Amino acid sequence: MTLSMNRISLSRRGFLTSACCLAAAPVFTPVTFAAMPGDNRFVTIVLRGAMDGLDLVQPYGDAGFAALRPTLALTPETGLLDLDGHFGLNPAAADLLPLWKSKELAFVHAVSTPYRDQRSHFDGQDMLESGGEHVAEERTGWLNRALAVIPRSDARKAIDVNTSTELILSGPNEVDVWASDSNLAPARDEMQFLARLYAGDPPFAAALAEATRADTASMMTEPDGQRGAKVADVAALAANMLKGDYRIASFSISGWDTHIGQAGQFKRPAQDLAQAINTLKTTLGPEIWTKTVVLAMTEFGRTVRQNGSGGTDHGTGGCALLSGGAINGGRILGKWPGLGDGQLLDDRDLMPTADVREVAAAMLYRQFDVGVGDLTGKIFPGMGFDKGSQFLKV
Repeated sequence: MTLSMNRISLSRRGFLTSACCLAAAPVFTPVTFAAMPGDNRFVTIVLRGAMDGLDLVQPYGDAGFAALRPTLALTPETGLLDLDGHFGLNPAAADLLPLWKSKELAFVHAVSTPYRDQRSHFDGQDMLESGGEHVAEERTGWLNRALAVIPRSDARKAIDVNTSTELILSGPNEVDVWASDSNLAPARDEMQFLARLYAGDPPFAAALAEATRADTASMMTEPDGQRGAKVADVAALAANMLKGDYRIASFSISGWDTHIGQAGQFKRPAQDLAQAINTLKTTLGPEIWTKTVVLAMTEFGRTVRQNGSGGTDHGTGGCALLSGGAINGGRILGKWPGLGDGQLLDDRDLMPTADVREVAAAMLYRQFDVGVGDLTGKIFPGMGFDKGSQFLKV
């Protein structure tokens, strides 16, 4: 469909907000909930924009890593927070370190969906949230399909109160949706994405440039503290709902598309993620936290080599995060493929050694006793899973 600038009138703020939602998703998307009996809780956080797991959890002990990322690679001597003698945590996420030390946090390196094509955010997120083997293969979200096989009480069915449910919880099983009315500014990576997207369309490119100039002061310089407060608000809302009848919650954090100036740009979303998880823990309280698992995952990883703009481009193998009082963390999970000659996928990406869907399946199995047959036949069609999964040991 072709849009004519002469026929459609958009305010600067309306254009930017709408375009960002279409292009790379807003900073925070609706929080969705599902109610069911039982005491265990499960929270999914979708990290939109392709979070660079090699920046969040850096393999500083891998020979050659520093040469591949001359301005991005850190060491314990330059601020990296050592985890196990081989991997270290980005200092921007330092607030996660206490969870690591108390074994309430684990990282899963070298995971991905089956997606291997054009490395598109749209297709990658479709695969991540639908849980299918191919793009657009599944029309519903894997977490929604899971609701059908988890025992639920008819007296406490969730109710859809908004039409903006995310794909991960979209489907025939009812969920409640809470949509924030806060006016959040687009993140820098989203604006960069829009600039590339509309580069070949002069009318839209001109409108975007003019809107950016006009709204820079109010939209692009949101104080970190203000954004941080909104992160806490979203996580606290989810936690408070989980303290009642709800047992599943899902929300998203974006800002991870770090093509340019990643050393500075990565800090804010990393801080957001740490604050979201810590807010969940604090708000839930010790008793409920011990029954909770949080899974944070992204559509794909980023290139092993940094680019000429001090950033990284869309890659394949990525990193997932597991947290909660119900896990036995303090470990880097998964099979590390290495970064040496012949070890990279297509000589550019971290080689995936596990399916991120298996991580999600393991959490559904342990939290809600979802059967293996349902996991592989209904929730994640085509995925292999059994009771020997390495992710059931966390």
